[in-house]
Amino acid sequence: MESNSLLRTDTELAELYGRHADMVYRLCYIYLKNPIDSEDAVQSVFLRLIKNGTIFNDFEHEKAWLMVTARNYCKDILKNWWKTRRVTLDALPEVSSWNGNKPSGNVLERLLSLPEKYKTVLYLFYFEEYSVIEISEMLGRKESTIQTQLARGRKRLKIDLGGNSFEQQEYQSSF
Repeated sequence: MESNSLLRTDTELAELYGRHADMVYRLCYIYLKNPIDSEDAVQSVFLRLIKNGTIFNDFEHEKAWLMVTARNYCKDILKNWWKTRRVTLDALPEVSSWNGNKPSGNVLERLLSLPEKYKTVLYLFYFEEYSVIEISEMLGRKESTIQTQLARGRKRLKIDLGGNSFEQQEYQSSF
């Protein structure tokens, strides 16, 4: 390959990767808090570098470009609907743990038929006994939003259960 070519050689890319891969990984890990997602982000950042073909003035310029690109990539990932609209499976118990104190089938069935935003909040609050503060941290929502969703979810559940409030129905159940 010619020395004045805009394309990098494999050796140059390997050296650049060797110099900065750890730094990019640490930065991605700070944002994503997950080693697997961070590894994927590192790959994506270096793929952008390969596709972009940016010519750097010096080592500091390439380091700055990689840091900004990694930061922006991680922020884009965190804004993605998949990250913002899901609850980790660790927050939900296995069905086998309900054997001893299984909630009333009617209450649980009605709860599971609610829209996702009410179902998740009500489940975490009543069945897992998380506080509003803990739920807001888990789901990344404001406490006032969680309180509103709890109130609206209770109201919907009350209507679905035939007029009894959720708390009364819960205490009447075998739970």
